[in-house]
Amino acid sequence: MRLERFELYPQLVAVFTGRQEGNLAGHTGQDPERVARNRERLAAELGMAPERLGLMRQVHSAVVAPVAEPGAQPPEADGLVDASGLRAPVVLTADCVPVLFAARAGAVALLAAAHAGRKGLLDGVLLETARQLESAGGTGLEAWIGPSICGACYEVPAQMQVDSEARMPGISATTSWGTPSLDLVGAAATQLRSLGVAVHSTGICTLHDEGYFSYRGADASPRNASLVYSL
Repeated sequence: MRLERFELYPQLVAVFTGRQEGNLAGHTGQDPERVARNRERLAAELGMAPERLGLMRQVHSAVVAPVAEPGAQPPEADGLVDASGLRAPVVLTADCVPVLFAARAGAVALLAAAHAGRKGLLDGVLLETARQLESAGGTGLEAWIGPSICGACYEVPAQMQVDSEARMPGISATTSWGTPSLDLVGAAATQLRSLGVAVHSTGICTLHDEGYFSYRGADASPRNASLVYSL
C-alpha cells in the first residue's frame, strides 16, 4: 500500500492499494465475503471504520455524484464528491486512471475520486469532477494520479487512436514495441493543469509493476483501490 500527502493540504492522505491488499471490487464476480474482509482490513489499517469508505458503481461515464450515506446504495457514477470531509471517496481500477482530488471550502476539505478510463476521460469525467468541486465552493484544487497503464503499454487500434486524438489532442502515443497507443495519464495531467489544478502522479504503470492488478496483464476480476481521506 502506497500513501502520499497532498502538498497544499498535508492533513489529507492519498492511498493506493495493490495485490498485497487484495481485490477491493465487489462488482467483478469475486467472492463478496472476501471483498468485504479486504475492505475491512484496509479500513482498519488506515484507522477508520469500513463505513467511512465511499464507493460508486463505475460504468465508464462522465457522471459525478455525491458520496452516498453509509448503508445506502452507492451511486452509479465515475466521479464521487464528498463535501463533508468526513468520508473517504474510493475509485477502483486495474489499468484505468484513478484521480484523487482535494480542495478547500472555508474550514472544510472537499474530497473527490474519479475513474478516468479512455471513454470517461474523453467524455469529460475529470472536467466535471473539478467543476463540481468548484461549484461547492472549492478553491486551490490539487490532484493525485494513481497507478494506471502507461502510454508505452496501452495499445489500441489505429482508428481508435485517430478518433481519440481528434477529441483530445496530445493523447496519442506509441507502445514500446512500435504500435499505436494512448497516453491516458499524460492527457489527464495536461487537462487538469489547464484548469489550474496542481497535479502529482505516482508514476506507476500497472502493467509494468507486478505489485498492482492489471487488466491487460490478465487480472480480469481484481481491482486496485485509490482513496483520499482526512486525518
